[in-house]
Amino acid sequence: MTERAGTIIFALTLAAGVLTGCSQADESADAVRATPSGRTIPFNLYTHCGDEVRIGSTYFEAETPLPVGSGNPPEEWDNSTQRGTMTLKTETEAVFADGAGHEVKFRARPGASGFKDLCS
Repeated sequence: MTERAGTIIFALTLAAGVLTGCSQADESADAVRATPSGRTIPFNLYTHCGDEVRIGSTYFEAETPLPVGSGNPPEEWDNSTQRGTMTLKTETEAVFADGAGHEVKFRARPGASGFKDLCS
């Protein structure tokens, strides 16, 4: 892919706002497109039962699960979403970060075609 094509794809992705955190319960509403590796974009992380995200067609799982009880995140996190950014480091590694200093590392689940856990 040329630099210009990558820039156009990234700009369209940002303009459309299509890269968002995905909840296990609402997989279809949050269809997202992949962004080129190394790019950081705005991201709303689903924190209620939220230890998985989908970026493009790839499902990622948090290295350390966020929910602590009844699907609720720790007290210092917003419930049900946390605003921040997502950086796709490689095709198999992504990192969420926010202004409060939170960071969550995600690893791709090769071959996954859906979220592992559904949360009600």
